[in-house]
Amino acid sequence: MYLYHFGLGELPFTLTPNTNFYLPMAMHDEALAVISIALQTGEGFIKVVGEVGTGKTLLCRKLLNEIPEHFVTAYIPNPYLNPDELRRAVAVELGIKQAQRISAQLLTQRIQTRLLELHSQGHSVVLILDEAQALPEDSLEALRLFTNLETETRKLLQVVLFAQPELDERLAKTEFRQLRQRITFGYKLRVMNAHEVQQYIHHRLEVAGYKGVELFPVKTCQKIARVSQGVPRLVNVLCHKMLMLAYGQGHYKMTNTLLKAAVEDTESIEPTSKRSLFIVLSFGVLSVLSLVYYALLVKL
Repeated sequence: MYLYHFGLGELPFTLTPNTNFYLPMAMHDEALAVISIALQTGEGFIKVVGEVGTGKTLLCRKLLNEIPEHFVTAYIPNPYLNPDELRRAVAVELGIKQAQRISAQLLTQRIQTRLLELHSQGHSVVLILDEAQALPEDSLEALRLFTNLETETRKLLQVVLFAQPELDERLAKTEFRQLRQRITFGYKLRVMNAHEVQQYIHHRLEVAGYKGVELFPVKTCQKIARVSQGVPRLVNVLCHKMLMLAYGQGHYKMTNTLLKAAVEDTESIEPTSKRSLFIVLSFGVLSVLSLVYYALLVKL
């Protein structure tokens, strides 16, 4: 791999959500602030929506790592579960013994008892679901019923949903109006702009241990931002491939040629973005040729 070639201590552009690489950009900090305020005020449902690859799982892990100690968390990364499976998964996360064996009725009672027990100890319980758009419809209703568990002053269970925009489409249906009304706090993640992409690339290289001269020039970062449409996951894919190609060719600086090759090798890049990049690159080549031609005319 290219680690030694570039003097890196670890891979800077892996797709695994690693909080060590977290860059405090405006949209992510705002999302965490919204969640924090909602949890402190005891709201039932909080929702964070973002397109594929915009950093929802990274935010989810950041929240799990930094949530205040008085919160007890139940984390479900894959919520494609029917209502019974969902209840049992929550029970397991709350430390309820034999959660997979007891009857559904007894399980519900034990969950409520456990929530009351934690509340009496001064704890707040938060259920965090990643990829919440995958929840089956009857499980969405079961989730709403979970939040009916409350004291006179506070919900016994708060729910944070991280999801793709498809969840909003589902919640817009009439049958989910009760659940929709209970989501009092929400945040929609946006993609990165060109300046943020440049910061993002340089930050990840720095965290990975890079100490050399600039690898990704400003103009190259701008082109990466354009073709990736500012989606962090796609930025990672392109930068990783460019570093691999540069290593294979013995280069130490990222070029338009390397970016073009990385784009052509990436199926998830929109065709319109590819065409846009190739037009920009072609225009750059034509500009250089025009300058050379003009210089020759002046000499003549």
